[in-house]
Amino acid sequence: MKLNIVFLHPDLGIGGAERLVVDSAIAMKDVGHSVQFITNHHSISHCFEETRDGTIPVTVVGDWLPRTVLGKCYALCSYLRMIYAAIYLTFFSDIQPDVVFVDLISACIPIIQWMPCKVIFYCHYPDQLLTSHDSIFKRLYRIPIDWLEEKTTACANIILVNSYFTQNVFQNTFKSSKKLPEVIYPSINTKFFDHSVSISIKDIVGSKNNNKILLSINRFERKKNLELAINSMSRLSHIQNITLILAGGYDPINQENIEYYEELKKLTHDLNLENRVILLKSPSDEIKISLLRHCTCLIYTPSNEHFGIVPLEAMYCSKPVVAVNNGGPTETIQNNFNGFLKNATPEEFAEAIKQLVELDDKAEQFGKNGKKRFDDKFSFEAFKIKINDVLENLCKPE
Repeated sequence: MKLNIVFLHPDLGIGGAERLVVDSAIAMKDVGHSVQFITNHHSISHCFEETRDGTIPVTVVGDWLPRTVLGKCYALCSYLRMIYAAIYLTFFSDIQPDVVFVDLISACIPIIQWMPCKVIFYCHYPDQLLTSHDSIFKRLYRIPIDWLEEKTTACANIILVNSYFTQNVFQNTFKSSKKLPEVIYPSINTKFFDHSVSISIKDIVGSKNNNKILLSINRFERKKNLELAINSMSRLSHIQNITLILAGGYDPINQENIEYYEELKKLTHDLNLENRVILLKSPSDEIKISLLRHCTCLIYTPSNEHFGIVPLEAMYCSKPVVAVNNGGPTETIQNNFNGFLKNATPEEFAEAIKQLVELDDKAEQFGKNGKKRFDDKFSFEAFKIKINDVLENLCKPE
């Protein structure tokens, strides 16, 4: 059964959600389906290679619509932009999809259902939990948006989530929904990793560096808690041969990216760590993979992360991970086996990092354990089979 599948995604940049949908598209393409993206925004300088080199066709719709209203109402604008993309797909394009794969914003689903197709909604995490409701205006503003999210999510033919943690959050948040989301763990496009050419640390950071590398890969967003890595580094000042690299997605039109990057630079300066911490904006896929291959361990700082794709990438590269002891990483990292799960404090993170830096045998064994755990539970082949099973069950003749 060959299907025509359209992915509807708001901003096809660099991030865990984007990595997941791109890998989902590649998995579907590998098993013979036709795939393409419709998105509100796609920058050639800020995207994954597969969406730049033509591997997956991308159509941009509605990028002229505002992203905010005077710096506010970001959610409302995002909803309107996605609804516009859905209207384009449904009423003005020549595309006739068998399946539309929607993620992040569900408000567009009722429009898509005007077409004779099935809709998959991938819930990375309920949107209403990703923003504060700390003022009367914000609570009033969010009431219709949160209601719309719950009702339109339930309109999908099938709902997928990225972890049992997210499944539990979904059930506790969308209480009116009668559908139990199916858990499909994300994977990574291992072929791309295997074929990627390694770049030397000297070429990446611009100088010779023989230190052991502590690596963080996360967007420059406050919820990623990157200051935890920097503050942990400040407690390792007695260990001279280590360098922390914070490599993160950085969109020059995203105000939070701009502000948070400057906050981290200031923190690095205030802690006198400028010679030991490197902030790297939007590294290419080749640079990111090279950093994973060269690093001693991955430092993963977000709390209550919905899944966390970067720990999987580290596991595939045989690297141990230090992560926060909650959320999705508790399903990928086994404590004291392929990494450490710690409370989100500089003291606990620093102690875990210290063990991996000073005990080479432990870091190497954890890395081997992580690679085996990836192969056994999170391989791209297993992911392809699960995704294809969902598609076939969804589209089988009644």
